[in-house]
Amino acid sequence: MPTLPPKPLTLAEWLTLLESRHFKTIDMGLDRVVLVKQRLQLQFSCPVIMVAGTNGKGSTCAMLESILLRAGYKVGLYIKPHFLDFNERARIGGESASDAALIASFEAVEALRGDVSLTYFEFTTLAIMHLLSQANLDIVILEVGLGGRLDAVNIVDADVSIVTSVDIDHTDYLGDTREKIGFEKAGIFRAGKAAICSDPVPPQSLIDHANAIGADLWLMGRDFNYTGDKQQWNYSGRTQRRNSLGYPSLRGANQLLNASAALAALEVLRDSLPVGAQEVRNGFAMMDLPGRFQVLPGQPLVILDVAHNPHAAATLAQNLDNMGFHPYTYAVFGAMLDKDIEGIVAQLKGRIDHWCLTALPLPRAASARQLEERLLGGDAHPEHGGDAESSVLCFDSPAEAYANALSRAGENDRIVVFGSFLTVAGVMQARKSGFH
Repeated sequence: MPTLPPKPLTLAEWLTLLESRHFKTIDMGLDRVVLVKQRLQLQFSCPVIMVAGTNGKGSTCAMLESILLRAGYKVGLYIKPHFLDFNERARIGGESASDAALIASFEAVEALRGDVSLTYFEFTTLAIMHLLSQANLDIVILEVGLGGRLDAVNIVDADVSIVTSVDIDHTDYLGDTREKIGFEKAGIFRAGKAAICSDPVPPQSLIDHANAIGADLWLMGRDFNYTGDKQQWNYSGRTQRRNSLGYPSLRGANQLLNASAALAALEVLRDSLPVGAQEVRNGFAMMDLPGRFQVLPGQPLVILDVAHNPHAAATLAQNLDNMGFHPYTYAVFGAMLDKDIEGIVAQLKGRIDHWCLTALPLPRAASARQLEERLLGGDAHPEHGGDAESSVLCFDSPAEAYANALSRAGENDRIVVFGSFLTVAGVMQARKSGFH
């Protein structure tokens, strides 16, 4: 009789097992996840907000969490990916879930999945949903992973669904046009439920799908909007106005779109989850979300931004332009090979003097040399080792790339770290280990 592999005892052992188990990293479709969800009898006894979009999902989720926490509600949040610890993905009452709580939910999924093979993302999504469903919450906020229609998070029927933005990304899975991608993201909408889209120019496919299924579609500029000056801003919805709001503590040109979507969702839920004006102000002022145009204190200035597609890179470029003068800008840049690398660097090329290109610890990541080829248009020459005015250097890890940028940057320069969650996470880990 064959011996069974030992049961994982720690969270790290569980994650290692899950990473190696399924034959595909991404395996689109909901049949397997729905089957295990039914066995788990997974359901929520409180309102659920689901957030999808090419960019802005994490920011919108963090704004909702922050405001609702200040209003005294017990909030559950599923957000991803994580930077340093897997526990960051599951938050209850503003705190990351414990190893013990996550392991208990992993064991619950494992006990009932039977012979159903689940990807790492599917298994961990089910486990975190199980954890949140047991936590006696007032509200659950779920961030969609990839797309919407076929994403594992979409096994839940949300009371309010938000699509933040629709742009070109993950074309192998979602299609190569905004219309195709818009249809996939609109898959989280439900008949008779609020469907909020904060993209100022939503694809017609998203509008058509919402209308076809009878969703209550809220469009930016039609059903809700914002106005503002340099000091404050105002939100206007269908039945609610919020005036004299302070800007969200998250920096960035696009954050008022995300903030408006969050306030539209709260407007929808105002009868069951009322939120006062001061709680909204405090929520925006006190929220914290790493890696979204996060400016670290000290000199040289270090900016962490997970921008990993041209749309996000364009926003990053705009935010850098708004920062004032810095003699030189250094970039620590690492990206996945399946991203539009040329499109990303095109947005930032004129703003960066010194490129520190890095490999990332994932098989589908681009090597530093591949990034160099995309950056220089295949015209890599030895002299790109650099001079005082400009340079392109290659490194094996974000920590090495960051250490090099740090060693060369003057105190009035700036270092921008971007291209992938893994790039930012690598620099976060390096700083935690003593690189400043």
